[in-house]
Amino acid sequence: MTFARRSLLLAAGATLAAPGLALAQEFPSRPIRVVVPFPAGGTTDLLARLFAQRMTETMGQSVVVENRGGGGGSIGADVVAKAPPDGYTLLFHNITFPTTTATMALAGRPPHDIERDFAPLSLGANVPLIILANPGVPVSDLKGFVDWAKAQPSPPFYGSTGPGSFMNMVGEVLKRDAGIRMEHVPFRGAAPLVQELIAGRVQFGGDQISTCVQHVRSGALKGLANVASRRAPILPDVPTVREQGFPSLELEGWNGFFAPARTPAPVMARLNREIAAAARHPDFVKRCEEVGAEPVGSDADSFGVMVRAQSAKIAELVASVNLRPE
Repeated sequence: MTFARRSLLLAAGATLAAPGLALAQEFPSRPIRVVVPFPAGGTTDLLARLFAQRMTETMGQSVVVENRGGGGGSIGADVVAKAPPDGYTLLFHNITFPTTTATMALAGRPPHDIERDFAPLSLGANVPLIILANPGVPVSDLKGFVDWAKAQPSPPFYGSTGPGSFMNMVGEVLKRDAGIRMEHVPFRGAAPLVQELIAGRVQFGGDQISTCVQHVRSGALKGLANVASRRAPILPDVPTVREQGFPSLELEGWNGFFAPARTPAPVMARLNREIAAAARHPDFVKRCEEVGAEPVGSDADSFGVMVRAQSAKIAELVASVNLRPE
């Protein structure tokens, strides 16, 4: 190969690589919006703000959290699905995401599809979900709650973060597996659900451990079961659902970042690096440990594999109880 021909090939390769390289170097040139599809005050909101604070300090642009609650998280997710795929609008969601998607698909009106409309970006943190009861309910675990519910003359109320949400699915699967009756009361997010549980207007519900651990420790709420595969070190006395004979309820809780589908690879790579760096920062790790969350900051591929596998399991559970948005 002549020197001239080699020079032409190298120049052509540089030209092809230049747009992606330039994009990565220029991004971000303006503030980044992180949509949390729930009201302020819950675990997902808390973690999003911790990530946003760290990323603002390292990216040279503001990373701003925007709460868009409603529809069990589907309203905020749809905002991101329809946003330009440029990295400036991200979604920070949790295990409810595959649940609401499955329930809406079953009802024949899915506003978006996780695989088609979103690009998994990073698993931000693992956070187990705890099944809770009002302290006025005279039980100490999930098995005791089932026995108590069967003995009630009228069905107790169970709360969720919205129709078709993860806790809605948990309530319906428990009704089926345990043979009990309960009435569903949907809320717009975890914060109002926890408030109503503490007040006793609903008897049964669930939330991510980060926003309920202090209430359980103080006695304002009872922790009946951990939905994860192992007990949480921060609440070691709360047994898992599998330990209590309800293995179909076992699912790992998480909070993670998604971008709109077709977001350029250089932008995705930059965002992924920033999220991973934030998750490793000592201040971030310490804050997560205080609330029972496990920071991760994973690569995009492994997060996508996890989301797809969990979505398949959740879709089967949703179909088995014919759960549809109300």
